[in-house]
Amino acid sequence: MSVDALATGDDLATLLSGRAEAPAGPAAAQPPWLKELRAQALERVGALKLPSSRDEAWRFTGVSALAQQSFHPAAAPAALQPADVARFCLDEAALRLVFVDGVHAPALSCTGVAGAAGAGVVDGAGAGVFIGTLAAALAAQPEVVRAHLGRHAAFHDHPFAALNTAFLHDAAVVLVPRGRSVATPVHLLFIAGEAGVASHPRILVVGEPGSSVTLIEDYVALHDGSGFTDPVAEIVIGAGAAIEHVRIQRESDAAFHIASCAVSLAHASRYRSVSVALGARLSRLDLDVRQSAEAAECTLAGLALIGGRQLADTHSCIDHQQPNGTSRQLHKCIVDGAAHAVFNGRVIVRPGAQQTDSAQSSRNLLLTKTAVVDTLPQLEILADDVKCAHGATVGQLDSEEVFYLRSRGLSEEAARDLLTYAFGAEVIERIPVASLRAKLERAVLERTARRP
Repeated sequence: MSVDALATGDDLATLLSGRAEAPAGPAAAQPPWLKELRAQALERVGALKLPSSRDEAWRFTGVSALAQQSFHPAAAPAALQPADVARFCLDEAALRLVFVDGVHAPALSCTGVAGAAGAGVVDGAGAGVFIGTLAAALAAQPEVVRAHLGRHAAFHDHPFAALNTAFLHDAAVVLVPRGRSVATPVHLLFIAGEAGVASHPRILVVGEPGSSVTLIEDYVALHDGSGFTDPVAEIVIGAGAAIEHVRIQRESDAAFHIASCAVSLAHASRYRSVSVALGARLSRLDLDVRQSAEAAECTLAGLALIGGRQLADTHSCIDHQQPNGTSRQLHKCIVDGAAHAVFNGRVIVRPGAQQTDSAQSSRNLLLTKTAVVDTLPQLEILADDVKCAHGATVGQLDSEEVFYLRSRGLSEEAARDLLTYAFGAEVIERIPVASLRAKLERAVLERTARRP
């Protein structure tokens, strides 16, 4: 069934002029369970409406501008050469999987397997480690893929996750076996090569017990036009395993980017995330972390640096379901021009999740009188032996700090730029990849430089 056939009025399906059927080739040979999963999602696409300000979760983030656009799937990926994307490559990330307009680009990827168009078992990363496409993963480890793909990111009531799952033809898959550590970061690079294209990146990461890996999820653009990126990531962390996850969104300022990430934590596992949003006319990240076993830990850091008429929205939920869990969250927004930033951070402590230790902080900097921030930290505590705290601040640069720097010889512009950069650098400094950290520091300095 095509998305076109389902489109009626303000249905979600009206976003696209294209088909959800798998194209010819490897994706067409998907197993029955995956075809059924996609069929269920396609049915939800036909039933769900685009969210509006009447929906509580979207009351600050209208998508009417998105509904007025017309996007189409890429007929064929843009023909790119390694030199075209060299500036996005990272010195430390020898393992790289690249998708252009949603289509895997083997010539731009580097997975340690010579001549493997779909990638596969990565020799240099440790025996049994898999980094590759969905088709290759289904051939190499079908049981693991079936156990987790589409099982963690719910789509029944989540329209954009449903849309992604309906178009689930391919995915970036990272599977790390028990006790293995991947020494080099894994760079998943998603490139918007042509304007007007809708892409639906899918990511599945499974870290088996005792494993560890650093993952870089990176969204970039080669054009300044509009486009629609609709990613879904599922990250499964086994007992005693650790995953560091860096997510960077630096697409065109005219683009639309609406993403979901679902994380499942087992006993004594650790998840550390740093998310930075710089681009897109409208961007949103729904991050759901479920601590489903005892003694799990998560640390979340986020930064939105926006200006003009950009809108950046982060909705997070940390769900403590078992005892002795720990969570820390710091989210910052730097808002210039007439931009609008939204942060909704929810922490749930379930009955029986005793000895939970959770702290959440939302700190926001407004650079103009027309900039807007809506921040809503939430605690829902259903256990009595816990340690939980949250807080939120919204303000402008401290005039005394500006005066102090001016007294040391800086101009007012330089003083404001330095203080603004320092505000955002607290999050960027948490990125464990030096070359990426340096790139983002330069980007922040450029964005915070004030023009006369």
